[in-house]
Amino acid sequence: MAEAVKTRAERALISLRQRILSGALSGGTRLFEVAVAEDLAISRTPVRAALAQLAEEGLLDRAKGGGFVVRSFDISDVEDTIELRGVLEGTAARFAAERGVTEAQLAEADEIIRNIDRLLSVARVEMEKYSHWNSRFHDLLVRLSGSAALARELARVTALPFASPSAFLDDETHAGQLLGNLRIAHEQHKAIIDAIRHREGARAESLAREHARTARRNVQFLLSDAAARREGSAALAFVRA
Repeated sequence: MAEAVKTRAERALISLRQRILSGALSGGTRLFEVAVAEDLAISRTPVRAALAQLAEEGLLDRAKGGGFVVRSFDISDVEDTIELRGVLEGTAARFAAERGVTEAQLAEADEIIRNIDRLLSVARVEMEKYSHWNSRFHDLLVRLSGSAALARELARVTALPFASPSAFLDDETHAGQLLGNLRIAHEQHKAIIDAIRHREGARAESLAREHARTARRNVQFLLSDAAARREGSAALAFVRA
């Protein structure tokens, strides 16, 4: 039962993010738990979890008197937050490579990579599962750095709009584009861990920063495309790599 609720919450997250980015839910829109649950045809418990997560990610503000309000943002805000995340994750990767990591930590990284490999071996990606394992990868990268100070700064940055590594959107009409983006991002995952394994600090940092730049290029196209289609269909799927 708990797993089912979690899956529904992840689906609600993806759906609501997509509506925010496409402009279907514009800045200033008030959201209430009951109304959102009815709109998505799911129970209030997963909706409550999804709204709370979106607030943590900086996409929603808690409104006085209850409910949430969609935050306004522009493309420069999104680009800057992704760039900041790339700088910090690059530093985390360099610290991990230079300071060294344990065999147990590398085994955990390998397990995450194998799980993502399996998810990307099919034509239609299960986005809820990909989001889970991708978040596990980025969480591990921070832990591999061994820096509590760096972890605190990354937590602060990833609370900004669309900077979280788990901030995915899904759109069945662009499934091929999405799969290609995910596979590119995952090859970067593998290269980052390889650099850490071989104690190559500069390479690890460069790869992690390029990983974030890939996400930034995706979102630049996405936001410009979404702005041109405010009255139309949902925005192109993108991955926060």
